[in-house]
Amino acid sequence: MLVGVVGPSGAGKDTLMEGARAALVGDPRFHFIQRSITRAAEAGGENHRPLNRAEFEAERAAGRFALWWEAHGLFYGIPAALPPGVAVANLSRTVLAEAARRMPLLVLEITAPPPVLAARLAARGRETEADIAARLAREAPLPPGLDVVRVMNEGPVEQGIARVVAALRAIP
Repeated sequence: MLVGVVGPSGAGKDTLMEGARAALVGDPRFHFIQRSITRAAEAGGENHRPLNRAEFEAERAAGRFALWWEAHGLFYGIPAALPPGVAVANLSRTVLAEAARRMPLLVLEITAPPPVLAARLAARGRETEADIAARLAREAPLPPGLDVVRVMNEGPVEQGIARVVAALRAIP
């Protein structure tokens, strides 16, 4: 089964997934999937497999990605060969319907109330107040008909991690 993690900017997806990965490190059922991204390794953010655009295109043409998408000027992909058990990967909302057609999918939506999202984005210091408002306004709804578990991450990090771990452990 693929667990597709989605949510708005500022929801804390990377932080909670890092905590869940650490909490589940001894459980062989769970596999946290490293994405390939056309972004340099030293650019920060998640631990990803860096590829340049030509490398990404070659791997995509060779069928090495189960899913791939473009967002924010970058290309993202998850490997075609997913391990057995529960594979957990950050995805784009734009590929959820395709993922559900191809494999068993549970969507783990991590979110927070708009004022919390706005405060977290402002604390990053990378965008203006107008940019933050525009980012929060453009969040798209999930495609209909998907199996979705929503985790609200409005409190302490430990609480959010516990909620994600509980949601993952509840998967049959």
